Amino acid sequence: METSKFTAYLQKVTDNCSKVIVGKDEIILNVLICFICSGHVLLEDVPGTGKTMLLRAFAKTIGGGFKRIQFTPDLLPSDLTGINFYNQKSGEFEFRPGPLFANIVLADEINRATPRTQSSLLEAMEESQISVDGTTMRLDPPFMVMATQNPIESYGTFPLPEAQMDRFFMRLTLGYMQRDQEIAVIARPSTTNIVESLTQVVSAEETDYVRENYHNVKVSDDVAGYMMDIIEATRQESRFVAGVSTRGAIALYKASQACAALKGRDFCIPEDIRAVAPYVLAHRLNAGGNIKSENANELLQGMIENVAVPLEV
Repeated sequence: METSKFTAYLQKVTDNCSKVIVGKDEIILNVLICFICSGHVLLEDVPGTGKTMLLRAFAKTIGGGFKRIQFTPDLLPSDLTGINFYNQKSGEFEFRPGPLFANIVLADEINRATPRTQSSLLEAMEESQISVDGTTMRLDPPFMVMATQNPIESYGTFPLPEAQMDRFFMRLTLGYMQRDQEIAVIARPSTTNIVESLTQVVSAEETDYVRENYHNVKVSDDVAGYMMDIIEATRQESRFVAGVSTRGAIALYKASQACAALKGRDFCIPEDIRAVAPYVLAHRLNAGGNIKSENANELLQGMIENVAVPLEV
């Protein structure tokens, strides 16, 4: 495995996306980790922080087919998957593919759609396939769902069920920029025009290489044990209704490998796990109705700090 290809890939993606989103290199890194690991990302923040622009910039940077879906209460599952329609000219039914037949799908304000429509994403996200009228069709790789939602406004929204939250590889939050960065952004030309001017900066061959080889990063027994210590700590914490699932443990393992590769190493260290664990695990924890998500995140951070780090890896 050539780690230089991973670091070069990260540099190209970061430089291009940073033309749109300033000062958010860590978020760009985590979105890239999701993409490399064939995972899906949920970007959660208040309106106007650049969620949609970041995901559009990432899609143009990576290349491939891109579709944006504005989720609304009247959106139907068939609006995502596609439909069979009767062609009067040929006298036969033909399949008209929906926007899920793309490499990167932006699900904007996903929590505004009904649970029925939200659930239509589950099969696509987990199995990379869809079913229409009893026929199953595969989605071409790479396939990635990038969803956004507003965590503050609850009027007219439908919270994502636990099963669907667990399908997201990471949950990320952009947050506000620093003062000098925001001044530079508001004084520059339209962000929309900057996004439209972006071009693909990585080739399909480069993308295939990083997606196929990140799992060659070595994880020692001590580091894997440290990872499981964190997972088991979430299951033993009485303030959580349920701890991290096995799917979550697998996601943490993959994310740690991809993080190490992008940082130029062919082996994983505890710092890689600590870097990605909050984003991979927090949304998978069921804290019950008495604990807010922000407090649950702080509780998880405290648990990670209390888990003993192996001295030799």
